[in-house]
Amino acid sequence: MLQLQLAKWQFSLGQGLLSICLLCASAASCAQARPDFAEIETIHTLSDRDNTTALKQLQEYKDKLGPDADYVLRAEVLKTLIGILYDAGKIKEADAANAELLQLARSRKDNDMINMALIGEAFQMMDQGKFAMALIKLNDIQQSLRDTKNAEVLMRLNIAFGMVQLAIGNFDKSLSYFLEALKLADQIPRRRVQAKLYRMESIARLYLNMHNAEKALETTNEALAMLPDMESPKIISSLQMTRGLSLIDLGRHDEALEAYKTVLQIANESGMPALAATALANISDYYLHVHKFTEAERAARFSLEKATAVKDPFAIAIAKANIGFALAGQKKFSQGITYINEAKKFFMETGSKSDVENLLSEIGNMFEAADMHKEALATVREQQKLSDELFRSDRARAVATLQEQFNAQQRQKQIELLARENQLKDAEIKNRQLQQVILMLAGVLMVMIGAVIFFLYQRVRKTNEKLREVNEQLEFHAVRDPLTGLYNRRSFVDMMKGRVILPEGERREDALENPDCLILMDIDHFKNINDNYGHAAGDAVLVEVARRLRSTVRDTDMVLRWGGEEFLIYSPRTNPAQLKNLVDRILRSIGEDSMAVDGAEVPVTLTAGFISLPFSGLPEAVCNWEKALQIADMALYLGKVNGRNRAYGVSKLLTAYEEALPVLDHDLSAAIKAGMVELAEVHGPVRHVESHHPASPVMPHAELASDMK
Repeated sequence: MLQLQLAKWQFSLGQGLLSICLLCASAASCAQARPDFAEIETIHTLSDRDNTTALKQLQEYKDKLGPDADYVLRAEVLKTLIGILYDAGKIKEADAANAELLQLARSRKDNDMINMALIGEAFQMMDQGKFAMALIKLNDIQQSLRDTKNAEVLMRLNIAFGMVQLAIGNFDKSLSYFLEALKLADQIPRRRVQAKLYRMESIARLYLNMHNAEKALETTNEALAMLPDMESPKIISSLQMTRGLSLIDLGRHDEALEAYKTVLQIANESGMPALAATALANISDYYLHVHKFTEAERAARFSLEKATAVKDPFAIAIAKANIGFALAGQKKFSQGITYINEAKKFFMETGSKSDVENLLSEIGNMFEAADMHKEALATVREQQKLSDELFRSDRARAVATLQEQFNAQQRQKQIELLARENQLKDAEIKNRQLQQVILMLAGVLMVMIGAVIFFLYQRVRKTNEKLREVNEQLEFHAVRDPLTGLYNRRSFVDMMKGRVILPEGERREDALENPDCLILMDIDHFKNINDNYGHAAGDAVLVEVARRLRSTVRDTDMVLRWGGEEFLIYSPRTNPAQLKNLVDRILRSIGEDSMAVDGAEVPVTLTAGFISLPFSGLPEAVCNWEKALQIADMALYLGKVNGRNRAYGVSKLLTAYEEALPVLDHDLSAAIKAGMVELAEVHGPVRHVESHHPASPVMPHAELASDMK
């Protein structure tokens, strides 16, 4: 079930790039250009309700002007053309127009216009995911614009900075930049209301990223209240789409549906098929959420028809995915899988790994709901592998961006220090001249110089302290999960790499009598918690689970957030006889008492798999920690299949490891069925509301045994 938003998170050049009226070189040239500006403004206003016709008229107007036309007119046409091209989805043509604008501005040495085009290039970098490079470019542009008073270019710069900060997760800084852009919108010469509305929408989308749907809805409603006197279907539809997304996050699904229907009506009446495809995709997603699969299929097929007509491959893939899930909901699995696989193939070919990961999550849920456990397990493993790749890639990108941001700030501070040093040198020269005339001022001047030097020393010391704090923060976030404060996967892997493993002949008896223990846990039905209580409640549950786990285990035990709703406990030197008691305490600490979240009592349970290391007395060269953790993961999945709220542990081998391990590597159920391993079982606390359900057996029934791969 995939949602398709109206615009990318970048808000790209289409919404953000308002046409700019340049200052004319003389009153005569302004007077001569005024009628043509009126025609450009008419076309721009037309684009608010009929983008296709406006684009055609502006291209004809540009061709009529020719290369020898007045510079101001040509620049104005190009800037307006860039925005309309982006709204039409013609990204390559818009980038080409931006390059033409940059060349034209450089030929006239127009610094403001040069930087306007360079900001456009920074947006292109953001479109490609090159946030660090975009940040460097924007800092250089900011230096070049230090003396400008042009509100339009400053507004555009603040929008770009806000988008970079949003991309790297600095939401507070992003909001400050967007608010500054909103303030500057009141100072531009034309289209002020449109500029303010788009800025308010960008702020609303930021609130959605911050999981503050209430604030996003409030901002969107405030913007819509400014619209009665404007005829702008494009802006209305954009705001209504954002409003619908906010309502979905708040669980107000029926109101969200009405917002999407409003967008669809505007799209059909204004001749905007791409917008209609978007609205239909989100309507289809609504029906999937409420399990009205026939209506979901109908809306998705209409969306596919519209998306195919405008040749939007991303919208086509979304529509096919929604058709597939709608068919699966109607028990037409073979037809549904065909559509879903087509969407999956598109996202994989375009490198949209995050979209593939989201799609795999929905496919896994679909298989699980249909009791197709073998397919569900294969999908979950594929999703986990891709999730690990995204984790490493996103972390590397975020660290690189933060480092570039820090380096840019340091360069700025160095420039300021050099400027102050030059001022000091000038002051010293003047002081020498004054000393020859007024000796009495020498003492005063020396005191002033000392004060300045002391001030600079204090600034340098504070700068070094801030640098140390930033380095400490980077070091902390490198090994800690930012939400729960637990250790992260990377810290555990690094620790295990440095773990001393004795050769087989040198193993200590203590290591066999008190082995280490790995307990892998997963929160049951966590997606339902997000769906029923909201993502903010889901985050609160993760934090509370982390707190309870830390308070349950020993200080020497290591508690990690393994990823998503998965946690891992590494308990060194644990007596095997006490291991089941430890697992029992963990399950009870989470499941006995509900978690209070925003006034609601949220029931939470865990399913776990556990194993000792070394496993069954085997040398770690034969069964290392990674293989042991893989066995624990299969035990966890066995717990999921047998009813959740329980833990299974693989205690020891019952046959020779040469016979058992090849089977155990990929199929725990087969190993259990063949009597190769001994399985330990720990049940979680039985909640009152669950008391009418019989306990599930430890061993999977015969029909399920073959699907446990």
